[in-house]
Amino acid sequence: MDNPEQKKDLPWWQKLERWKLAAVLMAAGDFILIHAAYFAALWVRFDCAFSKIPAGYLDQYRRFITPYALVCVLVFALARMYRSIWRYISFSELFHTMIISTVLSAAHAALIGPVVGRMPLSYGMFGWLLQMICVVGDRFAYRLLLYIRSVLRPRDETAGRVMLIGAGSAGKMIMYDIKHNAQVSDRIVCFIDDDRDKWGRYIDGVPIVGGRETILENVQKYHVTKIYIAIPSASLEDKREIYSICSEAGCELKQLPGIMQLVSGQVTVKDMKDVSVEDLLGRDPIRADLKEVFDFICGKTVLVTGGGGSIGSELCRQIAAHSPRRLIIFDVYENNAYSIELELKEKYPRLDLVTLIGSVRDSRRMFQVFDEYRPEIVYHAAAHKHVPLMEDSPCEAIKNNALGTYKTAYAAMVHGCERFVLISTDKAVNPTNIMGASKRMCEMIVQSFDAKIKQGKAAEIPQLFTHTGLENADKDGTGSVFKNIKTEFVAVRFGNVLGSNGSVIPIFKRQIEKGGPVTVTHPDIIRYFMTIPEAVSLVMLAGTYAHGGEIFVLDMGSPVKIDTLARNLIRLSGFKPDVDIKIKYTGLRPGEKLYEEKLMAEEGLKKTDNDLIHIGCPIPFNTDAFLSQLDQLMKAAYSNKADIRRRVKDMISTYHPAGESARDEKSSAFAKKVVGEDN
Repeated sequence: MDNPEQKKDLPWWQKLERWKLAAVLMAAGDFILIHAAYFAALWVRFDCAFSKIPAGYLDQYRRFITPYALVCVLVFALARMYRSIWRYISFSELFHTMIISTVLSAAHAALIGPVVGRMPLSYGMFGWLLQMICVVGDRFAYRLLLYIRSVLRPRDETAGRVMLIGAGSAGKMIMYDIKHNAQVSDRIVCFIDDDRDKWGRYIDGVPIVGGRETILENVQKYHVTKIYIAIPSASLEDKREIYSICSEAGCELKQLPGIMQLVSGQVTVKDMKDVSVEDLLGRDPIRADLKEVFDFICGKTVLVTGGGGSIGSELCRQIAAHSPRRLIIFDVYENNAYSIELELKEKYPRLDLVTLIGSVRDSRRMFQVFDEYRPEIVYHAAAHKHVPLMEDSPCEAIKNNALGTYKTAYAAMVHGCERFVLISTDKAVNPTNIMGASKRMCEMIVQSFDAKIKQGKAAEIPQLFTHTGLENADKDGTGSVFKNIKTEFVAVRFGNVLGSNGSVIPIFKRQIEKGGPVTVTHPDIIRYFMTIPEAVSLVMLAGTYAHGGEIFVLDMGSPVKIDTLARNLIRLSGFKPDVDIKIKYTGLRPGEKLYEEKLMAEEGLKKTDNDLIHIGCPIPFNTDAFLSQLDQLMKAAYSNKADIRRRVKDMISTYHPAGESARDEKSSAFAKKVVGEDN
């Protein structure tokens, strides 16, 4: 009943918030208990016989006790003693209550004589003691009731048996919440802690059985079904080792996310979250210093194509946080664009945000967008990325990825854009599939644009049309639009991102929920992984280093075996691989490689100021020949020619369509060498 109109006719006590009503009841209880405490003190003083109490003492008690009790309640309220959460009453509040009660009782003893008359000395001492017992007991009674209820509660034989890793403050708070929360039926059966001084000892009757090396044996000994990790301050290396051990136990695994709950003192079992497969990747999270990005983006108009996708939407989030003058989200899929628009409007209400629907394949639409909004920075994330689907529809990969990039880049160039950042992929390196080949073509397009601009020959870059119309750049025929062009074109190449659309992790999770099997294409297949925020922050940072024509390569860390990833995810879900959930090897899909290379061997690497970002030295190619071939390729793609792969291969020397050579054996040997047979 949150509607004010519904509340206005209710009695006052029903209008109060729950905690305020509890505070009123506690204040009333204190008022009554203080009366009772001092009456009991008088009664005890006279041998527990009411008839022996002199009438004068009773009269003085009656005249003084009510004003005194009112003052006590007022002081308690000012000291915020009625704002504590009963469930979490602590010893600090106990001490606080005792101090205030002692001071008030001393004032009572000092003032009662001058105000109403002298009372027995023992009356003051017993009154102080009984008042403190009543006031403190009143507050701790709720915790006592919770404890009694937890002890008397019938044991649920189907309840989870929990191993708590971490016998520190966070672990104790989690244990307390599980024990005294009626909504949680789990039972703590043992603690694990690396501190040897704690081994063999108990916390509230629960044994601390050993360190991390004993996890698996104690899972068996105590029939553990769930493992909760409550070590928020542990290093990433320690956490990864513990996660790895726990993943072998076949138990449900949860962790406390961070140390902030511990600092706030509000750690409950609800704060626990599932251990994700990202925690087992084997490297520290990448933390980029984005100060240069802030200086680069602040006050500028930024366009993100494909802004509703997994990479594009994260680009929009991070750009919005760096105070652009205007952010333009451009996407062909309106649902995704609308979703990120709502999110950013809620989080950044003052952001000048424009959301546009359209296709990068439509040069008229791109010219219209650039002509109206004049973006100074473009992050081009719009692309078809699904390898098997593009193998079935190769012309669509060329239309959307290569030609869409070309048309967007051309519109950016003739409308004064300062920097164009292409989001590329490691699949562009020695591609065996049309998706990778189309992204390699995108890299060659931005390199060609950059080369022509630096040579002062931007007018020689052909404008590709599937129609003629208003998007013609050189409308007056003078070529003036091509003078003083300073657009810098760069590409940023990285591998797979966890959680992106089409990522293996969501697919594996859905398969596990259905009971399996989990499908892996090949036992030796490996990939480089990065989280979406990591990848995007490095993309933005690489964009600030650009001078034009570079292909930036992000350090993705060590490669990960997909088979190992699948097995870890099964274990984290509480199942045993090949026992509870089967793993099925389906064979490499069309155009799929066993491994992805971050860089072509002949490109080499140059360092940047950031150890996580490198520059690939471009492979030379005939720019003029490449640009002249694009027009024919466009016509072939829009005509849906069956020989599109051959045409692409003629333009990209490193493209080797799957099945044309014996690359599989070489790939398998490389994968085993990089990852190791026993990974």
